[in-house]
Amino acid sequence: MNVINKILIIIIALLHLYFLWLEMFAWTTKAKKVFRSLPEDLFEKTKVLAANQGLYNGFLAAGLLWSLFIYDKNWSNHIALFFMCCVTVAGIYGWYSTKSKKIFYVQALPAILGIIIVLFT
Repeated sequence: MNVINKILIIIIALLHLYFLWLEMFAWTTKAKKVFRSLPEDLFEKTKVLAANQGLYNGFLAAGLLWSLFIYDKNWSNHIALFFMCCVTVAGIYGWYSTKSKKIFYVQALPAILGIIIVLFT
């Protein structure tokens, strides 16, 4: 795995760690500023759902970071591809279900770039 792809994986993983924090620990405070389209009264009501979603984002970050510590190049690439595909699917579904292009650009596009780099280097 080349340096550019490792940097991209770290960026994607950090984004998902941020999502984890936001959804698990700051849902009723900081998340209100990020998810401005949601009515304010929903944050307390959806706190448990958001925390569960945050946990899944943490699993994505863990998998991406794990791929960086695997010494076998093929195995490392396969693990990275799997988790970047998961991130891509989540980003495309988020874009489709919310009609927000921002989700696609923030979540899916970096993962798609990472997949392309892994497949063609």
